[in-house]
Amino acid sequence: MNSPPVLSFFSRFRSRPAVDTITPERTFADVILPQATRRTLDQALAQVHNHGLIFGRWGLGERHATGLALAFNFAGPPGTGKTICAEAIAHALRKQLLAVNYAEVESMWVGETPKNVAALFRKAAEEDAVLFFDEADAIAARRSSGTALPHQREANTTVNVLLRELERFSGVVIFATNLAANFDPAFERRIRTHVLFEMPGAEERERIWLVQLHPTNTPLADDVNFRALADEFSVSGGDIKNAVLKAASIAAAEPGPDVGKRISQRHFVQAMDEVISAKAVMQQSLFKGEDVSPIDPMAGALQGAEARWRTMAVLSLGVAVTALLAAVIALSVVLAR
Repeated sequence: MNSPPVLSFFSRFRSRPAVDTITPERTFADVILPQATRRTLDQALAQVHNHGLIFGRWGLGERHATGLALAFNFAGPPGTGKTICAEAIAHALRKQLLAVNYAEVESMWVGETPKNVAALFRKAAEEDAVLFFDEADAIAARRSSGTALPHQREANTTVNVLLRELERFSGVVIFATNLAANFDPAFERRIRTHVLFEMPGAEERERIWLVQLHPTNTPLADDVNFRALADEFSVSGGDIKNAVLKAASIAAAEPGPDVGKRISQRHFVQAMDEVISAKAVMQQSLFKGEDVSPIDPMAGALQGAEARWRTMAVLSLGVAVTALLAAVIALSVVLAR
């Protein structure tokens, strides 16, 4: 099916489409989750399967004509399985997954971003697909009380359109975020289920180590102990995945014939140390010794824009005052003559 006109028009000028259509292959067997998270996901799936019963045969659809969207919010730290679970839900429902590239949806032209958001929901409805917004706080951020600047009005309008489309939509939409606190308060009541993705415990981490490897083809040394790795490193599933790939690269790069190469415990430990070191690098600050709290990128951008606007306003006022004084002095000279 063809893309909606707005999405088709803007896709001509972008390197990536506004939405990726994914045929789900990963299932819940591909992700290891804490029991509480898995129970909540099972409840979310049950809501989808029972949707027709509740709003059809039980008549609640006649009482509640809007707000029928099965909207789920996946919130938690990076690497805890939110994206995989979105694909797993689509797989369980035997539907396509429409993964939104919000950077491509956002437009430099005033008024186009809200139209693009509306087009996404139309596309999902037409294709009976699961709509997935990753890093959803970028689109559903708290609305600003100040609307003096165009980008503030545009951001507020985008959130308003998103809320309106959620009221009209009757399909499945999943929002994933690392920063749930940034969501607009009105967004919360339109979510059917909030799923908290917590960091895995030691038992889950041991299973995550195992699931990252091929059951027969991955060559492991006899000293490999995944339980010891799980106990030593309290990290996310995403970090474990990166460590497994790094360990394989380290082992493969060692001298000797390929047939004799094995991934040993020291390779996994070295790889995990490198993953943790990389995370430490990302937390470095130029302001050592100062209390520097993280700043939301959107808020920082708004503050910067407002500061520049004030600076330009002050400069313009200064030029105007100087011109007025020059005119007064010139008029005084003419009158004195």
